[in-house]
Order: sequence, then structure tokens, then C-alpha cells
Amino acid sequence: MKSTQYIEVKFTCTEAFKEILIAELYASGFDSMMETDEGVDAYVLVEEYDAEVLNQLTEKYKKASISYSTSEFENKNWNEEWEKNYDPIVVEDKCLVRATFHESFGNYPYEIIITPKMSFGTGHHSTTYLMLKHQMGIDHKGKRVLDAGCGTAILAVMAEKLGAKEVIAYDIDDWSIENAPENVALNDCQNIQVLGGTIDTIDLKGEFDIILANINKNVLLDEMGAYSKFTKSGGTVVLSGFYTHDNDDLVAKASKVGLELVGQNEKSDWSSLIFVKN
Repeated sequence: MKSTQYIEVKFTCTEAFKEILIAELYASGFDSMMETDEGVDAYVLVEEYDAEVLNQLTEKYKKASISYSTSEFENKNWNEEWEKNYDPIVVEDKCLVRATFHESFGNYPYEIIITPKMSFGTGHHSTTYLMLKHQMGIDHKGKRVLDAGCGTAILAVMAEKLGAKEVIAYDIDDWSIENAPENVALNDCQNIQVLGGTIDTIDLKGEFDIILANINKNVLLDEMGAYSKFTKSGGTVVLSGFYTHDNDDLVAKASKVGLELVGQNEKSDWSSLIFVKN
């Protein structure tokens, strides 16, 4: 991949505001965010950097005492940054998520190796945790699965480990398109295909038993009809990437396209919803 210039924005904010800030930045086009002791480090392509977005955030969340500084750099060694800031995690005492530089430990039914670059999805964010938790409660054996907006492909990898016979993962982000196949290979997965594009451009064929989408609210609302279209009757759609106060909007839109709410969960004000196709 050619050398790419990024803007690094180092935010200082209150502990309680970190996850809200990450969601706001992700929805504003930032490629990756990382929690630090002081707040959040965020990264965006130079050509997509908009100082006004940061000004609006600091104004919108005055109570969080946000301050920030910016600098420019070429492709960061993301593995090194992650190693300095993140430890392995365990999801529901069943799944260990670690990087290649972390030692394996414990005796968990599932182990996922995820070494990100600038792509989203390490298991540390509440929404990824919720998605993995739900996946472990859904029968994937012999199923066809779609991972929408796959990021690092952590959900696609989990799907194959749970017995899925075919997984299609896609993302529009260049970093994800490069990083996802690397993580697929790290986990010795054989049934995952990674595509670049959107649900409308990747030329999907047939229907899926399970659709997984951990994206932001606006994208989920826009694509809800497509999720329903590509889900088999009786199939499952699992969504996350939004706050609990967004549930009503998403449930209302899902109902209009034939998706019935059958389960939900939350973690640190983030929400996840499970639907079944009528």
C-alpha cells in the first residue's frame, strides 16, 4: 500500500466520555480510535480532515472538558500502538481475543487472533463485545453468514469458528480490505471471503442465514431494507454500533422491512439488537 498521510488528533477528556467520543469520531470519518489514559487518540486521512468537526464536538460536549492537539504522520505501525495500549480480552468467559504478540492463556472454547492496522474491531469496544456475545448464542453450524462493514473481520472469524459453512465479509474502508484477510489467515479460516464495497455494490447472490452488522446508526437505518432482502425467512439479523436511546428508531425501521425484534442487550450505554426475518 502506498504511503498515506494521516492527521493524528490527541484528545483529552473525562473517562466517562471516551466511548461517546469514539462513536462521534467514527461517524465523522475517522479511520481508527484508541483509548488512552488521558482520553482518545484518533486518526483521519489528511484530505478528509475537517477542523470544524472538532470545533463542533468540543462545543457540543462542553461538560466533558475536551481539549485536543493535532499532528501529521505517514502510515503508523498500528500493531506497535495496539501492543502499547491494549491487553487481551475475554468475552463471557468463552472467547479469548488476542494479538500475535500476546501469549495465549486459559482454556477457552474459542480463541481469536486479531492484529489490527487502522481498521475497527478488536473486541475492546462494547459493541464488538456485544456482537461476539450474541454470536456465541446463535447456531452457526452449516450456515451462510454475512459480515456487513467487517473492519478487522473479527465477527467473520467468530462465525467460522462457530461452524459457518460460508462467510462473506465486506467493508468500504481500504485499511479493512487489507487487514481483514490477514486476520482471516491468522485464524486459519478457510470459508471467509473478504470483499471491498457496500452491500449495494458487491453483487451479493442468494440469501443468508445470519447477517451481522456492527456499524453506526445512520448506516444501519439506510441499509435495513437490504439486510431484510438478503436474509432468509426465519434467518437472524444482529445489529450493534449505536446507543440504547437509538433502539426505538432502529426497531421501527426494522419492523417496516419485515424484521421482528427477538432480543437485545447493552453494555456501557451501547446497545445490540437481534431480529428474525418474518
